[in-house]
This record gives sequence, structure tokens and C-alpha cells, in this order.
Amino acid sequence: MKKWISLLLALAMMLSIVACGSNNTANNGGNDTANNSVTNNEDASTNEGSTEEENTDSELSATVQQLYAEFDAAMEEQIGPMPENFGDIKVGAVVISLTNPFWVNMKNFYEAAGQELGIDIDVQTGTTEGDTASQLDVLMTMADMDYDVIIVSPIDGTNLIPGIVKCNENGVKVINLGPGVDVAALEDAGGHLDATITVAFTEQGETVANDMISRLPDGGQVAIIAGLAGAGQSEGRTSGAKEVFEATEGIELVAVQNCDWDATLAYDATKALITEYPDLKGIFCCNDTMALAAVEALAAEGKEGVLVYGVDFTDDARAAIIEGTMTGSMSYSSQRYTKAALQMAVMLNEGETFDSSVYLPLTLVNVDNVNDLEGWQ
Repeated sequence: MKKWISLLLALAMMLSIVACGSNNTANNGGNDTANNSVTNNEDASTNEGSTEEENTDSELSATVQQLYAEFDAAMEEQIGPMPENFGDIKVGAVVISLTNPFWVNMKNFYEAAGQELGIDIDVQTGTTEGDTASQLDVLMTMADMDYDVIIVSPIDGTNLIPGIVKCNENGVKVINLGPGVDVAALEDAGGHLDATITVAFTEQGETVANDMISRLPDGGQVAIIAGLAGAGQSEGRTSGAKEVFEATEGIELVAVQNCDWDATLAYDATKALITEYPDLKGIFCCNDTMALAAVEALAAEGKEGVLVYGVDFTDDARAAIIEGTMTGSMSYSSQRYTKAALQMAVMLNEGETFDSSVYLPLTLVNVDNVNDLEGWQ
């Protein structure tokens, strides 16, 4: 009798397992990959290089979800919808340097966006952030290859002009992403851009300056560590911050120094600044590489109470803001940025035109909101 009871219990358990498995299959639409997708998304959320598409909405903070929605709406308004169908296209991208974590991220996001959209993309770069000649050499070579569209981010306003003209002559569409090409000089050389997608660099500087001032109720001395002279992003950020600082009573802008995006130069400049101006209250650095170097210099000198801001919101900057050694960093979604640029490339290749520049929404990350930006890329 006990044997029969045991057999009946075993049979009931087997039927229950089968039933559960059937229900799971039904809930997954008969596709076992649904569970695999969840597992992969969870793994991706712990990977710094993962893209937002690999994350479910539940893995992003409410703030990030809102920012992404605002970004997508802004791109939809300026660019329009992504074509549902499009022909074969090969896209090239020329970035500034893989010695800067920001451009490493941009390369990764370009490639991820290309994979998502089914677009063949090749990302190339010069040697260092200041090597204008090597960046031009890369573009000149690419202009003779079989790209339909090339996206360029120049080191300065003029260094890529001969390459852009060559692209024009060869029928290759050109998009200027980020740092601006000197359009007047390009026109004088007989060239043109087909589209531009960028950020308001002046607004970045203004936003940082206003945030810094809000944290200095008693005023004080501040300084700007700029990037490469002539680089559009550095000039814009510097002029925006400078205008706000100089217009604010009680704030004294004591120095503006170019450090060429270089950490060593920024480190030395910071040490010199706090030696000459021991009461310095704030430093705006025009990228995170220099801001992190400034933080390191302040720590080495045992100097506390100096607000430090950067631009780009790199992973190291995120960590520094969380720790409180950096106060803030200007940001925008690099993941959305690269995807929007690829959409523009597709649309250009399909015969669309862009009569005005496309501008990205900006976000200031600081010690007050950094913990609300989990998943921001």
C-alpha cells in the first residue's frame, strides 16, 4: 500500500512540473529565449560597456528614464523618425583620440549602435588628442574608400578641412559631430558639410558656472582650466563660464589657462593656482581628464574645500562625484548621441537633407543628483 502511495505522489509531482513548464512556455509566447534575454540583460547591467538597449527600463533609475525620454523626443523633433527600411550603407567615423576615455566610449557606442541598427560602421582615429596631422591623414585615406557617409569630430576647427573637401569631391556625405568645423574656412576651401549634430558648448560652461556660484554664497576666487586652444568645445565652454563668472558680483575669475586636455599639464596648473591663489574656491576644467588631475593635485597638496567641475561624465568622474572629490560634470547621452548620428547618416544616404544643426539636450551631474543617474550612458 505504501508503495502505491509513493508512486502516486511521484506521478503527481511529475505532472505538476510539466504543467509549470507548459505555463512558462505559454507566457513566453512559446519562445524559450525570453528567459535568456532577462538573464543577459541582468548581466549587461553590471557591465560598464553595456548599452541602454541591453538594459530593461526597470534597471534604469526614474531620472534616467525621464532624461532618455526627453532626449528621444528632442531627436524626434529635430531629425524625424528612423526609416523603417533603408538600403545598404557603410559609415565611417573619425574621432579625436582613444587616449581620452570619452572617445573610447564614443567608439564603443558607435559600434553598438551600428550593430543594433544593422549598419556597417568603422571608427578610426589619429594618435593623440593634439595630433591634427595624423587625424587628417586618417580622413584623407578614408575619403578614397567605399564609405557612403563619414562622421567627423575634428581636433580643431580647420585641421580636417582638406579631408572634408576630398570627401565632397568623391561623393561621400559628411556629418560633423561635436567639435565644430570652421564653416567659413571650409566654404573658402570649396567644401561643405551635409549635416551637423552637436551640443551647445557655451551652455555647458554657463551651466557649470551657475552651479558653482550657487555653492559659493560668500563669493570667492575661481579659475578655468581650458583644453586645446582653437578647439571649439574648449572655446565654447570657456567663454560660457567666463561670461557668467565675470558678470557675478563677489566672484573673481583669477585665471584661464589652456592645458591641451592633458592630465599632467592640468595637475601642474592646479598646483600653481593654489600656490598663487591660496583662497581659490573653485576650478572649472573643460573635460574630466583635467578635472580628475586637478582633484589629484589638490589631494597631494592637502588642499580642501575647492569645488572642481569637469565635462563628459566619464566613469572615473562618476566615481569622484560619488566620493565627493569632484563636484560635478556636464553630460549628455553618448549612447543616444552616436545612435542619432547613425540615423542621420542613413537619412542622408536615403536622400534626406538637414538644413540646420541638431543639438543634444544637456545634463549637469553633481553631488546632489549623481545617485539618481544609475544606468545613464
